[in-house]
Amino acid sequence: MTVASTADRRIDHGRRVIRWHRRGVWLRVDLRTLVVGAMLGTATVAITLAALASGDYPLALDQVVNALWGSADDFADTVVVEWRLPRALAAVVFGAALGASGAVFQSLTRNPLASPDVVGFSAGAYTGALIVMIVVHGTYLEVAAGAFIGGVVTAALVYLLAFRRGVQGFRLIIVGIGVSAMLSSINTWLMLTADLDTALVAAVWGTGSLNGITWQQTGVGSVLVAVLLVVTLWMARPLRQLELGDDAAKALGVRVEPARLGLMLLSVALIAVVTAAAGPISFVALAAPQIARRLTRTAGVSVAGPAVQGALLLAASDYLAMHALPAMLPVGTITVVLGGAYLVWLLVHEARRRSVR
Repeated sequence: MTVASTADRRIDHGRRVIRWHRRGVWLRVDLRTLVVGAMLGTATVAITLAALASGDYPLALDQVVNALWGSADDFADTVVVEWRLPRALAAVVFGAALGASGAVFQSLTRNPLASPDVVGFSAGAYTGALIVMIVVHGTYLEVAAGAFIGGVVTAALVYLLAFRRGVQGFRLIIVGIGVSAMLSSINTWLMLTADLDTALVAAVWGTGSLNGITWQQTGVGSVLVAVLLVVTLWMARPLRQLELGDDAAKALGVRVEPARLGLMLLSVALIAVVTAAAGPISFVALAAPQIARRLTRTAGVSVAGPAVQGALLLAASDYLAMHALPAMLPVGTITVVLGGAYLVWLLVHEARRRSVR
């Protein structure tokens, strides 16, 4: 392309793409991915508006919109902005974080059955948070720091135990599952040794819950997730090369181990932020990348698509947790049910695909 600030549509390996070039900056967007992302984003907005309008005090859509624009009456403004918006926004932001984290990890391991919550990173973040909650009795920011440290230490331990002249995806998953089992026993011991009130709070929080989330948790978490997502998108460029294998990636000029370690730390950081605010929410990081890949029909796992898909999954799950049953449930209960069904389907699908080969 020779003319600056131009865009064209071309067929690239049977797919229609949009290429944009301006002042030395190139942008290549797959048209199907763009359309699917727009549809997923629209569905997420619709579910978020429905969540803001639904509840013990139902509101009309125009009341919700006016409250978001700051032109509603005091009652509607309080219900929407102060009571419901922190939770609805947290579901979208944290879902995006989980989807992006799962996409990075599945791409690094080249395994659709892998995710940070399966191989122990979430369990490590949960352990760090529990230690702060039960032993130190810390504040929210201290719990967040504990979750982050716990996740990073767990990732480092898994990485070192799986390192044998490099890290292979299957070995990383097996080691991670073993570390996760060990951490689960530690978490159980911590719960049994805590006093009753603290143990009850930690148990509810440990299922993965957005109940009672405040603007402090949503605000801090949203800022951290936004920064981490930008960095992840910037550092995700070598993912496609790493999916070809270490030798091919090195031949293409990728510094394999530093790139893999940096992306893994970003994946852990995204999980840790969510765990600190809402507890370990399972299966979103597992399901979102694969659903997004099937919708966009791409050859590999990207980051942006799973982030939008994760936002939709968690927003929809939280809406079901609030309104599907007479009693309000932790959102982690819904994601476990839906994610378990998806995991069974994925296992059957992978087994059939390999038997055909």
